[in-house]
Amino acid sequence: MPAVGRIAVGATVIAVVAVSVSGPTAWADFVPGGNGTGSETQVDGGRNEQTVSSTAGAVVFDRSKNGTGNAAGPVTSTASNWTPPACYYAPKYTPDQLKKYLEPIWEAGSTGYEWDASQRKKFVGGDPYKDFNKDKEGKGYFWDSYVTEGREGDPGALDCDKDIFWVDQGTPPPPEIPQAITPEMLAQLAYAEIRVPSTTVELAPDGNTKVNLPTWAWLDAAKFKPVSVTASVPLLGVQATTTAEPVSLKIEPGTADATTYPASGVCELNGDQIGEAYAKGKAGETPPCGVKYLRSSGDDSYKLQATITWKIHWTGTGVNGEQDLPDGEFGADQDVIVQEIQAVNR
Repeated sequence: MPAVGRIAVGATVIAVVAVSVSGPTAWADFVPGGNGTGSETQVDGGRNEQTVSSTAGAVVFDRSKNGTGNAAGPVTSTASNWTPPACYYAPKYTPDQLKKYLEPIWEAGSTGYEWDASQRKKFVGGDPYKDFNKDKEGKGYFWDSYVTEGREGDPGALDCDKDIFWVDQGTPPPPEIPQAITPEMLAQLAYAEIRVPSTTVELAPDGNTKVNLPTWAWLDAAKFKPVSVTASVPLLGVQATTTAEPVSLKIEPGTADATTYPASGVCELNGDQIGEAYAKGKAGETPPCGVKYLRSSGDDSYKLQATITWKIHWTGTGVNGEQDLPDGEFGADQDVIVQEIQAVNR
């Protein structure tokens, strides 16, 4: 029988990771009686509009410095073996809240006599908790697992299968609980909440170019500023801020019959811009960032793919300096029509 209390959190909590991130773990005192404990709360609507949110007294996200707009999207880790977390453990119940949660389940008998008896022995009979630890009210919390919305069917969500356990105020969770929330995990949770602008590049000529004509490509620098999300557990006094900064643009023309500028197709961030806007009089110059198509697209178009690489790092409670997380990518396709240059023979 699985442990009691396995509930999926609301849309504001995302996943935990099996990859550790270097840096010390800091533990502050609990704040007994914190808002939201033992309940599920979501405020201020959807993800794009929402700036601060909380779930079950555990993780609160501040997205006020995140990317916004309907075209904004999540970055994909460039590390193939790294994913944000699918489950984790964090404070969920005071002694009184746990009693109010478990006793109706036992009375209903929905989990079976033997299981109910074992749970009564554990949380009421003193093995190891007597009367739901009421004598420790205000001195700690019962911790339980959280599963990220949308990850309920993920195999990683089953890793958090331990029963509810108690943690005293100011004390770290047991070392045999590797998925217990830490500043490092908060940074990883915030990583999955990062949203960056749509990667649509400016082109000159725009969307309709000629064979062997260099096409300039650049990005509106004002749209590509660093974005960040802060994840915190107010009950523990710990937090982490994950920041994504644009570093380069990769152009893939959509056909092998093309030449990119530079040859690698990767245009590095130069100051506050990627690429250079075309200006009158530069038609004979080679663009610092762009593409030259060598063959017509005929009656169709080529799918030019522009992908931004974002450098991602974090800072958090008890951590000195910035810590790295895997780079992230976000891209988009756009149609480019390539025509033959028409010449008239006289």
